Amino acid sequence: MGFLQEKFLLAWLMISAMSVSTSSRNDHYTPPDLKHLTDLFPPVNFDQGFKELYGGSHIKLMENGSFVNLTLDKSSGSGFVSQNYYNYGFFNAAIKLPSGYSSGVVVAFYLSNAEMFPHNHDEIDIELLGHENKKEWIFQTNIYINGSTHIGREEKFRLWFDPTQQFHQYSIIWNNHHTVFLVDNVPIREAIHGESISSSSPSKPMSLYCTIWDGSEWATNGGKNPVNYKYAPFVASFREMQMEGCMWDNVKQGSFCTKNGQGLSSLDPVEGEEFAKLSQEQRIGMDGFRKRFMIYSYCKDPRRNKILPPECKP
Repeated sequence: MGFLQEKFLLAWLMISAMSVSTSSRNDHYTPPDLKHLTDLFPPVNFDQGFKELYGGSHIKLMENGSFVNLTLDKSSGSGFVSQNYYNYGFFNAAIKLPSGYSSGVVVAFYLSNAEMFPHNHDEIDIELLGHENKKEWIFQTNIYINGSTHIGREEKFRLWFDPTQQFHQYSIIWNNHHTVFLVDNVPIREAIHGESISSSSPSKPMSLYCTIWDGSEWATNGGKNPVNYKYAPFVASFREMQMEGCMWDNVKQGSFCTKNGQGLSSLDPVEGEEFAKLSQEQRIGMDGFRKRFMIYSYCKDPRRNKILPPECKP
């Protein structure tokens, strides 16, 4: 075989390998058929459970408030927030992301109590990070406890689908046992509230937020690719919102727990084996997803966390 032929063959093999890697990561992944926890709770219309956070005219309600469009343009982002604080529960939204160039754009679905506890707040975050042309949206999760924003607990993933083409379910389970992030009912991250991390488990009541905003300083390639408003407006669509939890009564300083509209004596509205721990099938599905799609974990970043949090230790 001649020199040029060898170079051509080597180049072809490298391209083929890259193609197989990309294809195996995205195109040929079939998510496991797991129990649809999203079928267990009723949807909440905007007027039933939410209020405007900011953005005014950038928030568009449709279909009697069951469908909400949030817009980001050069003048403003937008967002809405739950009318109540919740102490534990199940939270979900079907979201469709802006299509096209979206570098620097952040679409967030998260729990926080920063307004109630400004110096020691908690957060459980789902953040979807925009991209440059021909790149993918990044799915980022994070957990903050008692104002510990200096401790990074990020984990980042790629998705097996194009989140701009249709709606997909993004869910959070938060209870006394664990915090779980799910995509289309597939668990992708679990933080167990065991004794070793009891001091780092969110426990104070939180509101649910849905927002779109300019994250130019950090969202895409560490801030190297800011929002380009030539491609605005950026529109994120939300529907099938679900909130099932213990609502916090600020006057009585206690929680009122409901499930499907009925009062509970328990402090955990999402009780039952399917919420207390992951099933074997769910755990297998989560482990498979993480091996294939995780691109960053704080537990594997000793440069950022010189002393790893206790939950990272084997």
